[in-house]
Amino acid sequence: MPKVAPGSLEPGMKVAKPVVNTSGMVLLGENAELTPELIDRIRSMEVDGVWIQGLSKPSVPVEAALAELDRRFHLVADQPRMDVIRKAARKHIESLYE
Repeated sequence: MPKVAPGSLEPGMKVAKPVVNTSGMVLLGENAELTPELIDRIRSMEVDGVWIQGLSKPSVPVEAALAELDRRFHLVADQPRMDVIRKAARKHIESLYE
């Protein structure tokens, strides 16, 4: 679920999290589908970005991401707690590519 700048919003996109202004006031609820009118309203308010439903495509191949993870954990591979963290991170990375 990527965070999209108000200037990049398009009709038909669905909001993943409530849209709030800089004061914390909720402007639009979760799961709302954006219309041209709503987009204009969001752009006129103090909103820094909108979380949009949908998959964002990772910019690196899964193999490269997992190799980088293994490289970063290489020096602490013998520590059980760090291995638990590495496995959790690996599971998360793999879920991004499903």
